[in-house]
Amino acid sequence: MIYKPLILAAIISFTLTPIVILLARKIGIIDDPRTNLHPKVIHSFPTPRGGGLAIFLSILASSFLLLPFDSHLKAILAGALVLTIMGLLDDKYNINPYVRLAVQFLAVSLPIAAGIGIAFISSPLGGIIDLAHPQLTFSLFGETRSIWLLSDILAAFWIVLLINFINMGAKGVPGQLSGVTTVAALTVAVLSTRFSADITQWPVTILAAILAGSFLGSLPFNIWPQQIMPSFSGSNLAGYMLGILSILSTTKVGTLMVVLAIPLIDTGYTIIRRVLAGKSPVWGDRGHLHHKLLDMGLSQSQVTIIYWVATAVLGFLAINLSTVTKLYTILTVVAVLGTLLLWLTYRSKSSS
Repeated sequence: MIYKPLILAAIISFTLTPIVILLARKIGIIDDPRTNLHPKVIHSFPTPRGGGLAIFLSILASSFLLLPFDSHLKAILAGALVLTIMGLLDDKYNINPYVRLAVQFLAVSLPIAAGIGIAFISSPLGGIIDLAHPQLTFSLFGETRSIWLLSDILAAFWIVLLINFINMGAKGVPGQLSGVTTVAALTVAVLSTRFSADITQWPVTILAAILAGSFLGSLPFNIWPQQIMPSFSGSNLAGYMLGILSILSTTKVGTLMVVLAIPLIDTGYTIIRRVLAGKSPVWGDRGHLHHKLLDMGLSQSQVTIIYWVATAVLGFLAINLSTVTKLYTILTVVAVLGTLLLWLTYRSKSSS
């Protein structure tokens, strides 16, 4: 079930990315390290940004060809369009992070308004936590509509959090974002096939495979020496689509938290570090795990492979874990990664 959408989306993305590279050069969406002196910049030559455009067009075209255009899909793609446009504008003009955050909530509100929300969550202690209440019921255009307050609010914050954590923790080195997103989306797709007898899960499985293929097709152009960066437009799409899929699929939020544990936990530590240092949590620096691994002497390609392998291992575990063991796995990664970050920080200070 997943091979056709995976291959189709990969071909479309692979075909469109060179065109987007030419377009980015023509309109001046270029990241030049000679003028962009931000400490997080690691590339040494001018590189086009805006790779998320090809990824979005691949998702759009593949969805149009393989999925029914129902209200849910229309809302999902509308939100993705808003995020892609905002991402491209940021790639060109470096929009204020707080403006970007407001636009992200606006985009996320579109699928939520169409009825996509977190109705319940499985408690690691057993049982189900119902989020369907309280509900706000009202009449609009002669129809009775309901807003599930907790469900919708939690869904909005989960997707926006995922967008920003992936942006901060999963796109620091060439090929990192595309590889990690491909593995995460494939994990969701594989898990969804377990419920293939449920016809309502088929579109979710196909959409997850489309997302994986769209990022996979762009990967040859993103790996070192990269020809184009997925940039903010790409990381927006990765976090947004994965967040939507984690809600729609029976895999739920916990599985994705296991698969993406390293960038999520790394970003969490980074935000805490910045706040404790009296800095804004949203302004970038050179303190992420991938920066520390580079400073330790690893090459950009080696760091990328570490992220790919670690994400694949966690994806394999997530496929076979129960709710309780997912919690234990996340806590273990928190402890191990926290210890590693502290050691790398101490190592860099002692050697300087």
